[in-house]
Amino acid sequence: MANIRGIAASPGIAIARAFILEHPDLSVEMRVVEDPAAEVDKFNSALEKSKADLRAIKQRTLVELGEEKAEIFESHLLVLHDPELIDPVKEKIRNDRVNAEYALNEVASMFIEMFENMNSSYLKERAADMRDVTKRLLAHMLCVKFMSPSAIAEDVVVIADDLTPSDTAQLNRKYVKGFTTNIGGRTSHSAIMARSLEIPAVVGTKVVLEQVKDGDLVIVDGLDGEVIINPAPDIVELYHTKRKRYKEQRAEWAKLRNEPTVTCDGHHVELAANIGTPADVTGVIDNGGEAVGLYRTEFLYMGRDQLPTEEEQYNAYKAVLKKMDGKPVVVRTLDIGGDKELPYLGLPGELNPFLGFRAVRLCLERQDIFRIQLRALLRASVHGNLRLMFPMIATLEEFRQAKAILLEEKEKLVVEGIQVADDIQVGIMVEIPSTAVMADQFAKEVDFFSIGTNDLIQYTMAADRMNERVSYLYQPYNPAILRLVKMVIDAAHREGRWVGMCGEMAGDPTAIPLLLGLGLDEFSMSATSILPARSQISKLSLADMQQLAAKALEMHTAEEVVELVKDFTEDSRASEMEAASTVAQ
Repeated sequence: MANIRGIAASPGIAIARAFILEHPDLSVEMRVVEDPAAEVDKFNSALEKSKADLRAIKQRTLVELGEEKAEIFESHLLVLHDPELIDPVKEKIRNDRVNAEYALNEVASMFIEMFENMNSSYLKERAADMRDVTKRLLAHMLCVKFMSPSAIAEDVVVIADDLTPSDTAQLNRKYVKGFTTNIGGRTSHSAIMARSLEIPAVVGTKVVLEQVKDGDLVIVDGLDGEVIINPAPDIVELYHTKRKRYKEQRAEWAKLRNEPTVTCDGHHVELAANIGTPADVTGVIDNGGEAVGLYRTEFLYMGRDQLPTEEEQYNAYKAVLKKMDGKPVVVRTLDIGGDKELPYLGLPGELNPFLGFRAVRLCLERQDIFRIQLRALLRASVHGNLRLMFPMIATLEEFRQAKAILLEEKEKLVVEGIQVADDIQVGIMVEIPSTAVMADQFAKEVDFFSIGTNDLIQYTMAADRMNERVSYLYQPYNPAILRLVKMVIDAAHREGRWVGMCGEMAGDPTAIPLLLGLGLDEFSMSATSILPARSQISKLSLADMQQLAAKALEMHTAEEVVELVKDFTEDSRASEMEAASTVAQ
C-alpha cells in the first residue's frame, strides 16, 4: 500500500481499478522528401480530420457541460485555422523539402517555447492548447491511434501525467469514477472541468503515474487530496464509509436549496454564484443561489474572431436576468487583459499585462467597445434586477468617467424611446490596494463594493499567483489581506453600502468564518460551493465570528490565522457534542 499527497481539485471519493492514460509515441525524425506537394496534402488532411475531431468534442462538451467549457475547444479550432501556424509549416515543407510531421513539430515547438516563456498566464495556457492540437495533428499524420478517454467502458480511476482539456471533456461519467495526475492545480482546465462533471480528482501528485500500474486498486480522495494505491481491505472499507457519509452530507445540503442563509443567531447573508455564460444559471438555481454575484462578460468576447454585436450581448444579458427571475445579477463590464486577451483587437504585447492596459483602462480608451456593452446592458435591465460594476478601478476619476459614460448611454436610450430600469445599482471591484485604502472616499459615490480577492492578494503581496516559485506568497489569510477587507467593509457600512466578495476566498471554508466576522454581506462563489457554505454558516454565530475575526486581525502570519480558525472550529464541535450529550441525558 502507498499513500500519495496531491491537490484536492474536485470533491468526492473514487474507488476503482487504475486505467493508465498514456498517449502514443509521437516522436518524429526529419526526412528529406521528393514530393513536398504530397506532404502538404498530408498536412491538410490532418488539419481537416483534427477539425472534425474537435467539432465533435466541442458539441459533446456543449451538451454536457455548457457553453463556457465548450469554448475551450473553440480556441483549439482557432489554432487549426491560424495562418501564423499553418503557413510556416507549409513553407518549411516546400523550402526545406522535409516531411510534414517534422515541419509541424519544429514550428509548433517554437511557438510553445515562446508562449511558455512569457509572463502572461493566458499565453501559457495557449502553449497547452498548441501542444494538445499538435499531438492530434501528429497522430493523424503518423497514422497512430489517438487514445480517446471516451472509449473507456468499465469502472476505472484514470491515471495520467496530465489531462488535456479534450481528454477531460471526453471522460464518461458512467465509467470514470475519478482521476489523478502528476501535474496540474485547482485552476487548471482539467480541474475546473472535473468539478463541472462532479468527478473526484486529485492533481499535482508529481509521482502517481510512476507508482501505479494498470489494474491496481486506487482510492482517489478528492476531499483531502490523497491517493491510496492497493489499499488493505480495512482501508477500502473505511473509504466506502467516507464516500457514503459524503453522499449523505450532499443529500443534507440539498435540503437547504430553498432556505435563506442565516447564522444560528439570526444574521442573514447572501450566497451568490460566479458565472460566465447564460447556461451557467441552471447551476445557480439548482444549488440554491440567492443571486449572481459575478457575471464575467468577457466570455462573450472570447473564442471568436470579432467583437459581439449589441444584439448578441443584449440577448445574453436578458437571458440571465430572466432566468434569475428578479434575484440580483451583478454584471462585471468587460475585463480583458492580464490572462485574458482578444487576439482580434490587435493590442500590442506587454511585459506585465496584469499591471497593464486592461479592464476599465481599456474600456475608457476604447469607448466604441464600452458603449456598445453598456447599451446592451441598459436595454436588458428591464428584464430583471441588474447591478453593474466596473473592474480594475484604481482612482475615483476612473469610476466617475465610467459612470458618466453609462449615464450618457442611458440618456441616449431614453431619447430613442427605449425603456431602461431606473434602479440599477452601480458599484466597483475592489482588487487594487489603493482602492481598498481609499474605500471611505469611494463609498460616498458607489452603491456597492465587490472584493476581487484573486487580484487583491497578488497585488498586495507583489506575487504573481500563477508563478509557482512565489505561490507561497498567495496568502488569503495573511493579516494584511484581512485588514484590507475589514477596511473596505467598514468604510462601506458607514455610508450604508453593501459589500460582496467574488474571489476564490468567498467560498473557502476556512475563510468563511473570518469573512462573516468581518461583516461581509454577500459571498459569491462557484455554484457547487453554495450549499456547503450555507450549511457551514447556519452553524456559526455572528457574535462568535466577530470575536474570531478580531483575534485574526492581531495575528502575525497567515499560518497563525489558519491555526486560530482550526482551533475555534474544533472547540465549537466539542461544544456541540457536549450540548447534544446533555440534551440526550
